[in-house]
Amino acid sequence: MHEIVKLKRDVTAIQVPFGTPCDLTKDTEVTITYSLGGNYTITAQGDMYRIESKDADALGKTNLTFTLAGNENTTLENQAWAALRTCYDPEIPVNIVDLGLIYGIDITAADDDKDKYNVVIRMTLTAPGCGMGPVIAEDAKQKVSSLPEVKSVEIEMVFDPPWDRSMMSEQAKLELGLL
Repeated sequence: MHEIVKLKRDVTAIQVPFGTPCDLTKDTEVTITYSLGGNYTITAQGDMYRIESKDADALGKTNLTFTLAGNENTTLENQAWAALRTCYDPEIPVNIVDLGLIYGIDITAADDDKDKYNVVIRMTLTAPGCGMGPVIAEDAKQKVSSLPEVKSVEIEMVFDPPWDRSMMSEQAKLELGLL
């Protein structure tokens, strides 16, 4: 993408790879490196940042609200997997499912609401100390929570087995030039 823009307003961004919130000021020149899953990865003043879709207007862009069209023939599990495919590590332009970061999804009926379900997502990170881990996990939680049948979402971070490149899909390896 590599589009250069000036910020239209002050905005709080997340510094990559540390996961630290940082304030960027209006009129700062930034380069949009990519926009995936509605969020933006930018560079400014030699550093990399993530700007969430809710703050897209600071870049002069439209906020893309995540929606997943319902289909009565699509299971909730398939909808959850589709939602997770819209989540990206801001350093790697491949979704977290194809990166092999999602180890599983458990769906159980909510005790107090017969039409709703509780979802537990078991996921890992490319490195246990990844500063962006909480940001990626929150993005996954928000997107799966947006599904109409979902009552609650819990993210369970697991590090066994440890992630390695062999867990990536063939498509992810191809996109990253690893094949």
